[in-house]
Amino acid sequence: MKQRPRSAQSSPPQRFRRKPAPPPAEPRLVALNKPFDVLTQFTDGDGRATLRDYVDIPGVYPAGRLDRDSEGLLLLTNDGRLQARITDPKHKLAKTYWVQVEGEPSEQQLAQLRAGPELNDGPTRPAEVEQIDEPTLWPRNPPVRFRKSIPTSWLAITIREGRNRQVRRMTAAVGLPTLRLVRVRIGDWALDDLQPGEWRELPSSS
Repeated sequence: MKQRPRSAQSSPPQRFRRKPAPPPAEPRLVALNKPFDVLTQFTDGDGRATLRDYVDIPGVYPAGRLDRDSEGLLLLTNDGRLQARITDPKHKLAKTYWVQVEGEPSEQQLAQLRAGPELNDGPTRPAEVEQIDEPTLWPRNPPVRFRKSIPTSWLAITIREGRNRQVRRMTAAVGLPTLRLVRVRIGDWALDDLQPGEWRELPSSS
């Protein structure tokens, strides 16, 4: 039986590492107050509202996501390394939300949120949670639907991970359904006085 020449034998495929893209000549970082019912993307085949309706800067992309039914601070950048620093869970960048919930939270429920409630994909990390007075915010369109017989409360919740719909799932897990959710801070970047649909440039070296 003839053996194949060594030169003809198959060799294991070589793995090539992708070189990171060089930083842009002009790094840009933008803070947007994403309105309710707007997708965190620039295109949509179903005619729904997207970031394109509010941000006309070429080459920037969202650094992370914010659910369609959530509002508030969204960062966009054209710098892939900065985008990774904002979104990569290993950096544990703090994100703060003002959350309107149905019901009056008990100390036990607040303690459960702070400890990290168990979700269907495992326990969450400990969170910073405090009850706050109703913040001064813009009217939501459409308005939140309330049940007259049940009071509502506001919480400030800071988390350092970013699972899908995490804050809503956390409050639901302890019996406090979320009615409205507004992100007000990501790391050192704050929403401040931006109104829905407004954006401003930020120093990209922050």
